[in-house]
Amino acid sequence: MHDDRSLVEARLKRVLDERIRPAVYPESVPLDVAVWHAPGEPVPVEEGLAAEPEPIAVGARWGAPWGTSWFRVTGTVPAAWAGKTVEALLDLGFDENMPGFQCEGLVYRPDGTPVKGLNPRNQWVRIGAPAEGGEEVRLHIEAASNPVILDYHPFVPTPLGDKETAGSEPQYRLARMDLAVFDEEVWQLVIDLEVLGELMAELPADAQRRWDVLRAVERALDAVDLQDVNGTAAAARAELTGVLAAPAVPSAHRISAVGHAHIDSAWLWPLRETVRKVARTTSNMTALLEDEPEFVFAMSQAQQWAWVRDHRPEVWARVKKAVADGRFVPAGGMWVESDTNMPGSEAMARQFVHGKRFFLDEFGIENDEAWLPDTFGFAAGLPQIIKAAGAKYLLTQKISWSQTNKFPHHTFRWEGIDGTRIFTHFPPVDTYNCSMRGSELAHAERNFKDKGVARHSLAPTGWGDGGGGTTREMVAKAARVRNLEGSPTVRWETPHAFFTQAEAEYPEPPVWVGELYLELHRATLTSQAKTKQGNRRSEHLLREAELWAATAAVRAGFPYPYEELDRIWKTVLLHQFHDILPGSSIAWVHREARATYERVAAELNAIIDAAQRALAGAGEVPLVFNAAPHTRSGIPAGGAGSPVTEGQTTREDRTGGGHVLSNGHLRVEVDERGLVVSVYDVEADRETLAPGRCANLLQLHPDFPNMWDAWDVDKFYRNTVTDLTDADSVTAGEDGRSVRITRSFGSSTVTQVLSLAPGERRLVIDTEVDWHETEKFLKLAFPLDVHAERYASETQFGHFHRPTHTNTSWEAAKFEACNHRFVHLEEPGWGVAIVNDSTYGHDVTRTVRTGGDGGTTTTVRVSLLRAPRFPDPETDQGVHRFRHALVPGASIGDAVREGWRINLPERRLTGGGEVAPLVTVDQDAVVVTAVKLADDGSGDVVVRFHEAHGGRARATLTAGFPVAGVTVTDLLERPLPDAPAPPADGERIGVRLRPFELVTLRLRRG
Repeated sequence: MHDDRSLVEARLKRVLDERIRPAVYPESVPLDVAVWHAPGEPVPVEEGLAAEPEPIAVGARWGAPWGTSWFRVTGTVPAAWAGKTVEALLDLGFDENMPGFQCEGLVYRPDGTPVKGLNPRNQWVRIGAPAEGGEEVRLHIEAASNPVILDYHPFVPTPLGDKETAGSEPQYRLARMDLAVFDEEVWQLVIDLEVLGELMAELPADAQRRWDVLRAVERALDAVDLQDVNGTAAAARAELTGVLAAPAVPSAHRISAVGHAHIDSAWLWPLRETVRKVARTTSNMTALLEDEPEFVFAMSQAQQWAWVRDHRPEVWARVKKAVADGRFVPAGGMWVESDTNMPGSEAMARQFVHGKRFFLDEFGIENDEAWLPDTFGFAAGLPQIIKAAGAKYLLTQKISWSQTNKFPHHTFRWEGIDGTRIFTHFPPVDTYNCSMRGSELAHAERNFKDKGVARHSLAPTGWGDGGGGTTREMVAKAARVRNLEGSPTVRWETPHAFFTQAEAEYPEPPVWVGELYLELHRATLTSQAKTKQGNRRSEHLLREAELWAATAAVRAGFPYPYEELDRIWKTVLLHQFHDILPGSSIAWVHREARATYERVAAELNAIIDAAQRALAGAGEVPLVFNAAPHTRSGIPAGGAGSPVTEGQTTREDRTGGGHVLSNGHLRVEVDERGLVVSVYDVEADRETLAPGRCANLLQLHPDFPNMWDAWDVDKFYRNTVTDLTDADSVTAGEDGRSVRITRSFGSSTVTQVLSLAPGERRLVIDTEVDWHETEKFLKLAFPLDVHAERYASETQFGHFHRPTHTNTSWEAAKFEACNHRFVHLEEPGWGVAIVNDSTYGHDVTRTVRTGGDGGTTTTVRVSLLRAPRFPDPETDQGVHRFRHALVPGASIGDAVREGWRINLPERRLTGGGEVAPLVTVDQDAVVVTAVKLADDGSGDVVVRFHEAHGGRARATLTAGFPVAGVTVTDLLERPLPDAPAPPADGERIGVRLRPFELVTLRLRRG
């Protein structure tokens, strides 16, 4: 037989496009349309329904950027349509390739009952099958004219990302607004042919099954009368019955389809718009669940559930019913799908605390999975946090985006820094927006790395990013491939059902140890510096507020601010969403974030101040409050007293120009250019800097990645660098222990103050940048005379080691990495730490010096600022302030201590005398991350701590109040059933910790 595949396939495409799909709606009549444009921000539903609209014609332009328009559509079902299925087709000007990225709508009945959402892939509303014609139709559409930010030519700078700069030009042109007859037989034929056509394309050319399908499709096309598609659709479908009934082979890959709508809590739209996106999507999904009895839908992010509850009660009622039926499933157990690289230890823990508690409180449901399909890499401290929250699984597909190395597993156990292992699955379909296309299903099967030992994967199915969710077409396709020869089998299942089956099938999968590094989107560690600073400072202010409020509540009867802290935590957690904290959202999002962080700081400072005043009491004794977890200046951790200072700092002129600062521990030379040319450790008799190299060196790179401007920095940025060595001024500080440097470059200026305090082993570097560059990357370099094959970066509840070399492509790909408060590297017996108050991105490189001593130079560079132009064309323009410190001779314990210190400045006020800590620990390696009152209002004191040095630790925790009982709990402050109470002697509690082990104790007050 001649090979006529291409002929039949081309015929199928044209007949589907030009004859069969148009015949799904064979008859239509126009609707009457009127519109009211809401002034300013969105209005309540009642106001939109009551507004008086004005007529608008199909083809008219509508919708200023970020505007809201209320359309009223009315019409009458023709008498001739009696008994036929009728739908309203409501096309607001959609581009079917942009679901979630352009205009959207939510349809209401006149009484305010939500019907369903509208988006480019979901434009229909079922009217019904009236027994008689003449039925009146009246619908209202709350339409959002969200502008297209990411267009066909992507990453073009645009002012549309902020309503303050977007202008008022209408964005859309009203398209089809009709009543139409829906021919389900033709629609089913479309699905049949799509499924078989897509299946054919994935089968081998010489496979018998491919030719069987081809011939059946040809017979079906022959059976279609192109002049009477509706009258011949049933006959065409009959020709396909046999090939659609052929069962899958027993070894076929199994896919658990989970209805899904990944909704970015903010990205190319502001937070307020996400509230409405969630309402539209959940309206669609509850409607689809009613129509499709096998369909299951899962939604993560407790914050989004709370938005529906609080802002759209009419939608919430339908969601609650669907949850009760077991088919609308809470997933993930986190407040939002957060970034996991940058959030601090407590914040990462609270993501799970608040997320899981919401689902428990609202539905009595506890999640056992972390659901993070789109997060930009996963910190090595996360497995322990997942387990401590009472979960045991993780799902993501984002690592499939890595540019250099292909991850070797799809199902595996992920081991974190403390040894905790979490059963983890990467869906081999490589998308969180699966639409049940044959190409996606075939890719999942071909791509699956664990063949031979497992054959089960998950497919998150539905339009996402901007929401939308699963469609009836996807459900219909899934029904056909439930058991179809040549295809993986597909069943709708919950995440829990999938994980339970997958773990039973593959109980001993391979283990991946350490971070799950995404070889992409590395610049998200630096973009939008003020958002990152707001997060870091909020995290530490929350620590202080809980610590001092709990101490004051126990000691002085201070009213513990439960509700305020709960609300503020949720605000901070929301802003850790994986497009807010990483700096990859539009200007509007980050403008609001800056204002939000200012309000958070004001509220928390007020709580801290009130609690400290309650503790200090009346008096004129100067007091310093120490919120850090280590004693400093003679003041115990969590206490207050008079500081002890030792020694003095001297400043003298440097031979050849510049200044010398010395305090008996360090001798620092700053040359006439304002560069640090020597940091001499007096006690170790050792120079910190590499010979002939300068520290405090600002370096400027061009920064124009191939795509994803705010997200990416490509390795070639290093090919070109400008050292900023010219100084406008280098002057001695009036305090006698600092040097002030000013520089100008491009359109920007930098002011730095280098300080060496008496008795301290750290050089503090305060940097103020008035930044007005475009597509540039600013780094701060420290070339160190240290030979180290690895270095440590702080992560949640510990630190993680990375190589300093690039032996393999995996190591070379980590040319930009994340740290929390410190980076530390060492030779045996001597190390160096670089600590910071608000930066995350860094790089570490090593070279061997030629000539001279032949030693190794290891250079640590802190990433300060970028200036991408998409999606925010004004990213980071303006004044920024950073604080870093260079700590020579530092052990890992010193790095931990100094990292906390730089992030928790001392607070001074006067009072009656010293304040004893509420809790003390006698071992520096055991770091207390939280002291608070229990969330249930019982008055119990909750203490969370971990081993921070990477070794075993034995310590005594002493409570500064009578203790009636001690319980080991999970992060939600619930007793751990298998954890024995630690040995206690009154208020003294003995603890033993493994490396990086996290423990939460609940102390019942006597």
